[in-house]
Amino acid sequence: MGADETRAGVSLTNLDQPLFDGAGATKRDLVDYLDAMADRILPELRDRPLSVLRVRPGQEPFMQKNLPKYTPDWVRRTEVWAEASHRRISYALCDDRRTLLWFANQRAVEYHPTLARAGAPEHPSHLVLDLDPPEGDAFGAVVRVALLVRQALADAGLAGAVKTSGAKGLHVIVPVDPDTTAEEAAAATRALAARTERLDPAAATTAFIVADRGGRVFVDSTRAYGATVVAAYSPRIRPGAPVSYPVGWTDLESASPADFTVRTVPALLGDRDPWAEALPAPQRLPADLVEQGRTIPVARVQAMHEGKRRAKARREAG
Repeated sequence: MGADETRAGVSLTNLDQPLFDGAGATKRDLVDYLDAMADRILPELRDRPLSVLRVRPGQEPFMQKNLPKYTPDWVRRTEVWAEASHRRISYALCDDRRTLLWFANQRAVEYHPTLARAGAPEHPSHLVLDLDPPEGDAFGAVVRVALLVRQALADAGLAGAVKTSGAKGLHVIVPVDPDTTAEEAAAATRALAARTERLDPAAATTAFIVADRGGRVFVDSTRAYGATVVAAYSPRIRPGAPVSYPVGWTDLESASPADFTVRTVPALLGDRDPWAEALPAPQRLPADLVEQGRTIPVARVQAMHEGKRRAKARREAG
């Protein structure tokens, strides 16, 4: 079904197939988008262990970390020990247009690189504050909390850039000094989330348990260590095939995430790379911010203990 062709030595097949249900796009649209955006998206992926979200016709989307055996030899890769599964995983390093096109032909829609580069897993290049809206169409609420994050950063002498998640949320990215350790970055992220919540606890929350959020925007501080975040300009498997797109701080309140899709973004950008323009230079984390974060429990671990405590209380009450 659909014409085949070759680009950069990569055979591209079934290009006229629908990409996924509700995408409003074909596999050709995905290939054309990633090819047009290669110079902008590759700097986000280069030299970072990469997980991709793929979608095959008639199947549910699935996350691929370990490269399949049929991966061409020219795809660079790096091995990472996975403690959870007690095995080595061979991750791709998507460093060039040829590799990006190969992934596109594999129907890899979403691109999730690690926060740290290959060979330096203990030194992330940036912090991530992931802002998740409550149920419903609440992008305005997310924008309000993003501006609180910006204030918390400014109060700490830091700066960040913001992009849509490609869904209903926002990601605030804070480049950090290359000497920053993963532990320091994780602590600082927790502290920034707590400071954001403190600025307006009626709007923002760090509560990991959904039932405790009370209709507030969740400031997720758990993107740390081996975590990934969807790359700027990456498509998402969502209705309309939206894209994680950089938005200027002054443009946030007028932005609509649904406007940024694989069909619209190349024309919106022209020759510009607003993400590269928006990212501040790497910054040294203030010592007091890191020290504060070290006193804050990891949200996921705290939620696990709280869940066990509540379950025990229910059993005893029943």
